[in-house]
Amino acid sequence: MPHITGIRTHSTIDTAAQNSRLNGVTTIMASKKLLGLTAATAALVLGLTACGNGDGDNGGDGGSGEAGEEFNFGILYPQTGALAFLGPPQITAAEYAISEINAAGGILGTEVPDITQGDEAGDAAQANEAANDLVSAGVNAVIGAAASGMTQATYDTITAAETVQCSGSNTAPDLTDIDDGGYYFRTAPSDLMSGPVMARKMTDDGHFDIAIVARADDYGDGYLKAVEAELDAIGANVVATESYDPDATNFDSVINGITSEDPDAIALISFEEGAQVIAEFIEAGVEGDQLYITDGLNNPDLGETVNEDDPEVVNGMTGVAPGADNPDFNEGLREFDPELDVFQFAPQVFDCVTAIALAAESAGSVNAADYVEHLPEISRPEGTECTSFEECRDLLSDGEEINFQGTSGNIDFDDNGDPTSATFEIFHFGDDGYETLGYEEYSAEE
Repeated sequence: MPHITGIRTHSTIDTAAQNSRLNGVTTIMASKKLLGLTAATAALVLGLTACGNGDGDNGGDGGSGEAGEEFNFGILYPQTGALAFLGPPQITAAEYAISEINAAGGILGTEVPDITQGDEAGDAAQANEAANDLVSAGVNAVIGAAASGMTQATYDTITAAETVQCSGSNTAPDLTDIDDGGYYFRTAPSDLMSGPVMARKMTDDGHFDIAIVARADDYGDGYLKAVEAELDAIGANVVATESYDPDATNFDSVINGITSEDPDAIALISFEEGAQVIAEFIEAGVEGDQLYITDGLNNPDLGETVNEDDPEVVNGMTGVAPGADNPDFNEGLREFDPELDVFQFAPQVFDCVTAIALAAESAGSVNAADYVEHLPEISRPEGTECTSFEECRDLLSDGEEINFQGTSGNIDFDDNGDPTSATFEIFHFGDDGYETLGYEEYSAEE
């Protein structure tokens, strides 16, 4: 059964300090979904075929194979659109991971070139065009998309070309069962994990008559159902649920439908458009400490977006987002890019890049059809724990199996390419500004 461990609390953190904090799987992937390589799609993937899987039959060279062929990463992330504020941590984390890999000698002894970029833009057609460009460029793996809806629009283009795709921020539950041929992974937890953490935080704060408002898309629908199911399970009363068109310009009907039920608290599952929903709730008399928000609104500058003249209107609001209780990583990321001020999903994106690099090392090949089966293997619990590319690579060189521990926490990819455990940040807007209240760990046990 799923379980949540207790919150690891921190003392009050000022904005600058917070910015430095933000941020059973033993089967081969062939048991996940049928893997194959057709001649037509093989031409789209730059790779070489080599022996070795990190279990000692590679001659002790860590799957080093024939050095010389570059591993090219592509990234599909929001340079523009409603989630553009999440773009900088995505690209910075990917570039940081590549810099660490290159400092350790590159993938299979060859330096990784600059990442090839594509803009998902919050638009399905544009995202798919960018995905086609990445595949045509012959990248060996795609990091992203950032938004779950954009992955729904692009995964078939990417995975049908037998290119590995790994997102550090996709959370929609529906992505677990997509027909990806075994080539899609994510290091961000499904909303089936996030929802229970949100529900328990609200009830722990003494709220038991709760309303839920969500944007009408894969992200909102899945998250809403997860929160509602957990609230029902722990005996809370869900007094109302409302979904809205994220492209709407007026939310009066949603606000009226919710406030008429007089809830103790309201869970708001949204992206950037949620700032307007918050503004209308506050205008209708809802207090900040009644509002609970999700990762799509995890932005230190949210108050200014809601009300530029009075940004403190958001004081009292609490949120839940995938995070990482890993100050060392965030310190390193800040040194890598001192201008970065939003860290949401950066650890998870870093872990996508590093996990893929380790899978290539384990397989001794940059070819996705070769290394994809090694992605779950490099994270399995019976291996030797390691935390960096260099440390894990050296263990593979010694013929050892490894259990890669990501910067975001333990990953342990399951048969669907999902992580089986996750760390969540509890963030808050208080009198001293944006702060982290603590972290909760969630895992799904059989």
